Amino acid sequence: MDSRSIIEFFEPVVHVAVRHMFGGHGVYADGRIVAIEAQGLIWMKADDVTTPAFELHGSRAFSYFKNGKAHTMSYWALPDAAYDDPDELRRWCRLAEDAARRAQAKGKSKRKLDQATATRLI
Repeated sequence: MDSRSIIEFFEPVVHVAVRHMFGGHGVYADGRIVAIEAQGLIWMKADDVTTPAFELHGSRAFSYFKNGKAHTMSYWALPDAAYDDPDELRRWCRLAEDAARRAQAKGKSKRKLDQATATRLI
């Protein structure tokens, strides 16, 4: 898939920006990465809250090999039904956007905690 076809795919449900990354593409909504395109598939952002929904629909986690070792990331294959049904795509996009917001909030919390700890140490 190229950037244009990814944007067109998501267009009916959410406005996205696309950037090249890892030999594939990062898909961003509201400045947050919500999906990646790799291996010819769309992989949606997931977390502990949303992973069970992906598992229930027979999805699998994105994985890759580096230095002979398998690595997984917090992205799960978009269920097949979402490729043909805008309502299904919308549902999975919402889940991915929620996971991206939670990930961003965790990152901010950690930075604030680290700053507070550093302040106490001075």
